[in-house]
Amino acid sequence: MKKYVIGLDYGSDSVRAVLIDTENGAELASEVFWYPRWKEQKYCKPGINQFRQHPLDHIEGLEHTIKAVVSQSGVNPETVLGICIDTTGSSPMPLTKDGTPLALVEGFEENPNAMMVLWKDHTAVKEANEINELARSWGGEDYTKFEGGIYSSEWFWAKILHVAREDKSVVEATHTWMEHCDFITYLLADNKDLETFKRSRCAAGHKAMWHESWGGLPSQEFLSKLDPYLASLRDKLYDETYTSNEIAGHLNEEWASKLGLTTNTVLAVGTFDAHAGAVGAKVDHHALVRVMGTSTCDIMVSTHNAVGDKTVKGICGQVDGSVIPGLMGLEAGQSAFGDVLAWFKNVLSWPLDHLVMKSSVLSDEQKKQLQEEVEAKLIRTLAEQAEAIPLSEVVPMALDWVNGRRTPDANQELKSAITGISLGTKAPHIFKALVNAICFGSKMIVDRFEEEGVKIESVIGIGGVARKSPFIMQTLANVLNMPIKVAESDQAPALGAAIYAATAAGVYESVIDASKVMGSEFEAEYFPQASQVETYAKLMESYKALGQFVEEQTNKKA
Repeated sequence: MKKYVIGLDYGSDSVRAVLIDTENGAELASEVFWYPRWKEQKYCKPGINQFRQHPLDHIEGLEHTIKAVVSQSGVNPETVLGICIDTTGSSPMPLTKDGTPLALVEGFEENPNAMMVLWKDHTAVKEANEINELARSWGGEDYTKFEGGIYSSEWFWAKILHVAREDKSVVEATHTWMEHCDFITYLLADNKDLETFKRSRCAAGHKAMWHESWGGLPSQEFLSKLDPYLASLRDKLYDETYTSNEIAGHLNEEWASKLGLTTNTVLAVGTFDAHAGAVGAKVDHHALVRVMGTSTCDIMVSTHNAVGDKTVKGICGQVDGSVIPGLMGLEAGQSAFGDVLAWFKNVLSWPLDHLVMKSSVLSDEQKKQLQEEVEAKLIRTLAEQAEAIPLSEVVPMALDWVNGRRTPDANQELKSAITGISLGTKAPHIFKALVNAICFGSKMIVDRFEEEGVKIESVIGIGGVARKSPFIMQTLANVLNMPIKVAESDQAPALGAAIYAATAAGVYESVIDASKVMGSEFEAEYFPQASQVETYAKLMESYKALGQFVEEQTNKKA
């Protein structure tokens, strides 16, 4: 009998499902659902870095995508053995005592503080700073040390603390909080006991300061010094965590009926998208997997002996089993990667959106055609023009911090900057400067790993940017002075989730075994161009100097 699994991957803008043949990793069907409320930017205020998502976007997407892949593939529901969910993170949401998202409770349907707090929400900068100050000064365990030594506003406790202080009505109505990957798994599962439900090791270890050496989450004593609410919340969360090769439960009757599946289908413990993506790309020792989309997450695995008791400074955590059980998972990343270029695109599109599209001269059909043409060609044309600019020509210098800095050394208060603009500077020059900036930011991450004794021998790129932009990938190879392989799969995180599902369902004995058979092949490889490497190394020094200046000015204002 054939055996199939489903990987469900929640990104920032959409969710996609893939139905995979466990025998060879072949994708039989896939489906994407774009979040309708998020598309309208409901509950978001970019000016203050507030980004919230309504859980209905995710629940509706869950039903649509899985039903679609089951229907498209035509497989017997009995042969779908497992499902695994990966999501962005840290993206926590408040729940009532019966496990209902607070945003689905009467009176909270339009309250942003009752929504899921998306990973890119940076409203909790003040709270993150408080956590860091306390961790260094209170005289007890430094609970940030396995998370790079700096707690970020993108993470679990800072976000909850911010919401708790801003909106007491949410605190009073909330029983507990769940990461997005845990909640979607819980929604589908037959186990409805919030206290015993298996929470993700990946989410807890990288974002919630969970570590087995101190018995799980930070102590009540530590949390109470931040806010009594956090101390009281701790007892309503969890002590144990689980890796994604383990079974969280089975599909419950309600969702089995909705999705056209059976209650025999296993649910693997949830995880984060980047970690699943690394598994989908056949991550191996000394390989840095770059999940390249709106932001980047950079994932590595290492043996315990190689890392030892050393804590790698300034990254997003080192967690036993967060990628592959039995190995240490290391995470870093950039808060904006594709978002840097999307920001520039939006700036250039302003006249179109506010003048041309509101003109009475053009018909609605003409406006639609024009908008579609700009959407299809703007970034591609900029890339072509920027690539043609020789390195000998003066190009501005930019920083990639349009959404703060994730690593090395998280600081979401930092802003981007561009210098070296003249009357000769045109849009392609600025675009080239921004591409250089995101690649220089990547180099800073690689350098930090190597400075901390973590060896990198190869780089693997996955995601839309990696597959669609040869210009960016070649620039990155030149800046890193390393070859970069690009994974063939369009849906590497969803494929990685499917690999976890196959392991949890018992098709394979280990994630490594499953990844070798089901993981993505590679479609391209970029090699450093000797003629460009030296020039980029000099430009990298200018990037560092600009970054140091901006950071010093930011610290003076603080």
